[in-house]
Amino acid sequence: MAGRLCRLEPLEASRHAQALYEAHALDAEGRNWTYLPYGPFASPEDLAAWIRSVEKSDDPLFFAIIDLATQRATGWASYLRIDPAMGSIEVGHLAYSPMLQRTPAATEAMYLMMRRAFDELGYRRHEWKCNALNEPSWNAAERLGFRYEGTFRQAWVQKAATGTRRGSRSSIVNGRLFARHWRTGSRRRTSTEPAGSGAD
Repeated sequence: MAGRLCRLEPLEASRHAQALYEAHALDAEGRNWTYLPYGPFASPEDLAAWIRSVEKSDDPLFFAIIDLATQRATGWASYLRIDPAMGSIEVGHLAYSPMLQRTPAATEAMYLMMRRAFDELGYRRHEWKCNALNEPSWNAAERLGFRYEGTFRQAWVQKAATGTRRGSRSSIVNGRLFARHWRTGSRRRTSTEPAGSGAD
Protein backbone atom coordinates (compact mmCIF):
# COMPACT_ATOMS: atom_id res chain seq x y z
CA MET A 1 0.00 0.00 0.00
CA ALA A 2 1.75 3.12 -1.19
CA GLY A 3 0.89 6.76 -0.55
CA ARG A 4 2.60 10.12 -0.94
CA LEU A 5 4.26 10.03 2.48
CA CYS A 6 4.39 6.43 3.56
CA ARG A 7 3.91 2.86 2.41
CA LEU A 8 2.74 -0.21 4.24
CA GLU A 9 4.45 -3.53 3.63
CA PRO A 10 4.32 -6.91 5.39
CA LEU A 11 6.05 -6.72 8.76
CA GLU A 12 9.25 -8.79 8.80
CA ALA A 13 11.85 -9.10 11.54
CA SER A 14 14.80 -9.24 9.15
CA ARG A 15 13.78 -6.02 7.39
CA HIS A 16 12.16 -3.91 10.08
CA ALA A 17 13.16 -4.88 13.64
CA GLN A 18 16.24 -2.67 13.99
CA ALA A 19 14.61 0.49 12.64
CA LEU A 20 11.45 -0.09 14.66
CA TYR A 21 13.41 -0.66 17.85
CA GLU A 22 15.33 2.59 17.31
CA ALA A 23 12.16 4.51 16.50
CA HIS A 24 10.31 3.23 19.57
CA ALA A 25 13.35 3.81 21.79
CA LEU A 26 12.56 7.53 21.46
CA ASP A 27 9.58 6.81 23.73
CA ALA A 28 11.75 6.81 26.85
CA GLU A 29 8.81 6.41 29.25
CA GLY A 30 7.32 3.45 27.37
CA ARG A 31 3.91 5.11 27.10
CA ASN A 32 3.31 3.64 23.64
CA TRP A 33 2.91 0.17 25.14
CA THR A 34 0.32 1.04 27.79
CA TYR A 35 -2.65 -0.24 25.81
CA LEU A 36 -0.96 -2.96 23.78
CA PRO A 37 -0.69 -6.61 24.92
CA TYR A 38 3.10 -6.68 24.34
CA GLY A 39 6.13 -4.43 24.78
CA PRO A 40 8.16 -2.57 25.63
CA PHE A 41 11.03 -4.51 24.14
CA ALA A 42 14.42 -4.59 25.87
CA SER A 43 16.51 -4.99 22.73
CA PRO A 44 16.27 -5.22 18.95
CA GLU A 45 16.58 -8.99 19.36
CA ASP A 46 13.55 -9.09 21.65
CA LEU A 47 11.53 -7.07 19.17
CA ALA A 48 12.71 -9.28 16.30
CA ALA A 49 11.63 -12.38 18.21
CA TRP A 50 8.15 -10.92 18.71
CA ILE A 51 7.89 -9.93 15.05
CA ARG A 52 8.89 -13.45 14.00
CA SER A 53 6.05 -14.78 16.16
CA VAL A 54 3.47 -12.76 14.19
CA GLU A 55 4.94 -12.18 10.74
CA LYS A 56 3.40 -15.33 9.23
CA SER A 57 -0.03 -14.69 10.76
CA ASP A 58 -3.00 -14.10 8.48
CA ASP A 59 -5.16 -12.72 11.31
CA PRO A 60 -3.92 -10.42 12.66
CA LEU A 61 -2.13 -9.40 9.47
CA PHE A 62 0.69 -6.99 10.33
CA PHE A 63 2.20 -4.19 8.23
CA ALA A 64 5.25 -2.05 8.82
CA ILE A 65 4.71 1.65 8.16
CA ILE A 66 7.63 3.01 6.14
CA ASP A 67 8.44 6.72 6.00
CA LEU A 68 9.11 7.44 2.33
CA ALA A 69 11.50 10.31 3.11
CA THR A 70 13.84 8.12 5.16
CA GLN A 71 12.84 4.65 3.88
CA ARG A 72 12.77 3.49 7.53
CA ALA A 73 10.02 1.74 9.44
CA THR A 74 8.49 4.03 12.06
CA GLY A 75 5.52 1.98 13.26
CA TRP A 76 3.15 -0.86 12.51
CA ALA A 77 -0.53 -1.65 12.27
CA SER A 78 -2.65 -4.68 11.42
CA TYR A 79 -5.90 -5.93 10.07
CA LEU A 80 -7.61 -8.34 12.46
CA ARG A 81 -10.90 -10.11 13.06
CA ILE A 82 -11.05 -10.49 9.31
CA ASP A 83 -14.43 -11.85 8.22
CA PRO A 84 -14.85 -11.77 4.43
CA ALA A 85 -18.20 -13.59 4.58
CA MET A 86 -19.66 -10.79 6.71
CA GLY A 87 -17.72 -8.02 4.96
CA SER A 88 -16.18 -6.93 8.26
CA ILE A 89 -12.57 -6.11 9.10
CA GLU A 90 -10.85 -4.30 11.98
CA VAL A 91 -7.72 -2.17 12.20
CA GLY A 92 -5.63 -2.52 15.33
CA HIS A 93 -2.26 -3.15 16.98
CA LEU A 94 -1.32 0.43 16.13
CA ALA A 95 2.22 1.01 17.39
CA TYR A 96 3.19 4.47 16.21
CA SER A 97 6.67 5.53 17.32
CA PRO A 98 7.36 9.16 18.23
CA MET A 99 8.74 9.57 14.69
CA LEU A 100 5.30 8.78 13.25
CA GLN A 101 2.94 10.31 15.81
CA ARG A 102 1.21 13.58 14.91
CA THR A 103 2.38 13.48 11.30
CA PRO A 104 0.45 13.49 8.04
CA ALA A 105 1.96 10.05 7.34
CA ALA A 106 0.19 8.69 10.42
CA THR A 107 -3.15 9.74 8.95
CA GLU A 108 -2.19 8.54 5.49
CA ALA A 109 -1.37 5.07 6.83
CA MET A 110 -4.93 4.71 8.13
CA TYR A 111 -6.32 6.07 4.87
CA LEU A 112 -4.35 3.48 2.90
CA MET A 113 -5.68 0.67 5.09
CA MET A 114 -9.26 1.95 4.75
CA ARG A 115 -8.91 2.35 1.00
CA ARG A 116 -7.71 -1.23 0.61
CA ALA A 117 -10.42 -2.61 2.88
CA PHE A 118 -13.27 -0.80 1.14
CA ASP A 119 -12.20 -0.13 -2.42
CA GLU A 120 -9.88 -3.05 -3.17
CA LEU A 121 -11.14 -5.88 -0.94
CA GLY A 122 -14.82 -4.91 -0.88
CA TYR A 123 -15.45 -4.87 2.87
CA ARG A 124 -18.52 -2.97 4.04
CA ARG A 125 -17.54 -2.53 7.70
CA HIS A 126 -14.22 -1.28 9.07
CA GLU A 127 -13.83 -1.34 12.85
CA TRP A 128 -11.54 0.38 15.36
CA LYS A 129 -11.56 -0.70 19.00
CA CYS A 130 -9.57 0.93 21.74
CA ASN A 131 -9.24 0.81 25.49
CA ALA A 132 -12.00 2.77 27.19
CA LEU A 133 -9.34 4.74 29.08
CA ASN A 134 -7.37 5.54 25.95
CA GLU A 135 -8.81 8.95 25.16
CA PRO A 136 -6.15 9.92 22.58
CA SER A 137 -6.94 6.82 20.51
CA TRP A 138 -10.65 7.51 20.83
CA ASN A 139 -10.08 11.07 19.61
CA ALA A 140 -8.01 9.84 16.67
CA ALA A 141 -10.75 7.39 15.67
CA GLU A 142 -13.34 10.16 15.81
CA ARG A 143 -11.16 12.45 13.73
CA LEU A 144 -10.86 9.72 11.10
CA GLY A 145 -14.63 9.45 10.90
CA PHE A 146 -15.35 6.40 13.06
CA ARG A 147 -18.69 6.38 14.86
CA TYR A 148 -19.10 5.25 18.48
CA GLU A 149 -21.24 2.09 18.75
CA GLY A 150 -20.80 0.89 22.31
CA THR A 151 -18.55 -0.35 25.08
CA PHE A 152 -17.56 -3.95 25.73
CA ARG A 153 -17.14 -3.97 29.50
CA GLN A 154 -14.42 -6.12 31.10
CA ALA A 155 -13.79 -7.57 27.64
CA TRP A 156 -10.35 -8.99 28.35
CA VAL A 157 -7.25 -8.65 30.53
CA GLN A 158 -4.91 -6.17 28.88
CA LYS A 159 -1.63 -7.44 30.31
CA ALA A 160 -1.76 -10.52 32.49
CA ALA A 161 1.24 -9.46 34.55
CA THR A 162 -0.50 -6.30 35.76
CA GLY A 163 -4.05 -7.60 35.75
CA THR A 164 -5.27 -4.53 33.89
CA ARG A 165 -8.72 -5.15 32.48
CA ARG A 166 -9.86 -3.61 29.27
CA GLY A 167 -13.18 -2.17 28.30
CA SER A 168 -13.31 -1.38 24.61
CA ARG A 169 -15.26 0.98 22.41
CA SER A 170 -16.37 -0.17 19.00
CA SER A 171 -16.70 2.08 16.00
CA ILE A 172 -17.39 2.00 12.29
CA VAL A 173 -16.73 4.33 9.38
CA ASN A 174 -17.81 4.63 5.80
CA GLY A 175 -14.24 4.78 4.53
CA ARG A 176 -15.26 6.20 1.19
CA LEU A 177 -16.26 9.46 2.87
CA PHE A 178 -12.86 9.78 4.56
CA ALA A 179 -11.12 8.79 1.31
CA ARG A 180 -12.97 11.48 -0.61
CA HIS A 181 -12.02 14.15 1.94
CA TRP A 182 -8.39 12.97 1.92
CA ARG A 183 -8.12 13.06 -1.85
CA THR A 184 -9.73 16.49 -2.22
CA GLY A 185 -7.91 18.04 0.72
CA SER A 186 -11.14 19.13 2.44
CA ARG A 187 -10.13 17.28 5.61
CA ARG A 188 -7.07 18.42 7.53
CA ARG A 189 -4.21 16.03 6.75
CA THR A 190 -2.58 15.80 10.14
CA SER A 191 -2.52 13.18 12.82
CA THR A 192 -3.24 13.93 16.46
CA GLU A 193 -2.20 10.42 17.52
CA PRO A 194 -0.16 11.04 20.67
CA ALA A 195 2.12 8.77 22.61
CA GLY A 196 0.45 5.87 24.32
CA SER A 197 -2.50 5.87 21.97
CA GLY A 198 -2.05 2.55 20.21
CA ALA A 199 -5.31 0.85 19.38
CA ASP A 200 -5.22 -2.86 19.91
